[in-house]
Amino acid sequence: MRNMKTNDVLLQTKTRVVVFIILIFSVYLFLAGHNSPGGGFIGGLMTASALILMYLVFDVKSIRKMVSINFEAFIGIGLIITIVTGLIGVLNGEAYLTQYFDYFQLPILGKTELSTAVLFDLGIYFVVVSIALTIILVIAEDDA
Repeated sequence: MRNMKTNDVLLQTKTRVVVFIILIFSVYLFLAGHNSPGGGFIGGLMTASALILMYLVFDVKSIRKMVSINFEAFIGIGLIITIVTGLIGVLNGEAYLTQYFDYFQLPILGKTELSTAVLFDLGIYFVVVSIALTIILVIAEDDA
């Protein structure tokens, strides 16, 4: 990735707006995923694309300071979440990845459906974002 020597204020300002829009859309795709097309995989790809756009427009070092997340650790966290979610069915004497859901009265949201598919999608989301960014950052930081 290149170092930005010039002051690209317009490009950086537009990027912040576009990244915000992409992140909002990725949250929508993530939340819509267990009932319609979308979910953890495509939501994770959208989030990764927003962060990669930030890395392209701003330099890698300044983004690393703002987003100081250990992406390698989140790969493991995501895998643990998906495996444990799948084991919920096995512990109840049913098949691996059996989905459970129920409706709950939440303070702000009201009556809301919560399901194990959302937990599974969250694990996939973490894995996809983390793997995509780890690959891109390793390539970007390679000086060879």
